[in-house]
Amino acid sequence: MNFKWRKWNRVVHRDFGYLFFGMTLIYAISGIAINHIKDWNPNYVVTAEEIQVETINSKPDKTIILSWLDDIGESDAYKSHYFPDETFLKVFIDGGTVYFNLETGEGLIEKTTRRPLFREVNYLHYNPIKYWTWFSDIYAGGLIVLALSGLFIPRGETGITGRAAWMAILGILIPLVYLFIYFY
Repeated sequence: MNFKWRKWNRVVHRDFGYLFFGMTLIYAISGIAINHIKDWNPNYVVTAEEIQVETINSKPDKTIILSWLDDIGESDAYKSHYFPDETFLKVFIDGGTVYFNLETGEGLIEKTTRRPLFREVNYLHYNPIKYWTWFSDIYAGGLIVLALSGLFIPRGETGITGRAAWMAILGILIPLVYLFIYFY
């Protein structure tokens, strides 16, 4: 009986592809998010809203601060406050911060909410615990098997002896050229 390596290659490639489908989506989504971390915060949505309150001639006490927060619908969210300097007040509320300019009455509410999906996949991408790191290493090994087995699935002029060879060479050259430009 002759060993049918092409058949087993397709079986391994197919089954690893199914097995690691979810992990591939997790790392692809979080990879895109992490690539653009300078453009946006993938874990949180930060909103800012300008506000205006009445000015007073003295440092406000907690009662006045709560009345200002009541005017903007945040009195129930009050946690604490402090004065970074004589003209500014910083108030901590649930999920955010309110800044007040005591001289002008101008203010800013900044609220932070968790971004759904991205926060979770980024958490997994950063390998938070030892067991997840092991699974990630198994996944990385699976990607190596997928890459190598995929080279030998097509036959003939679209396979590794034809067009696929040029595509594989290009796939190796692009990162090498980038590294050469970056490091040298």
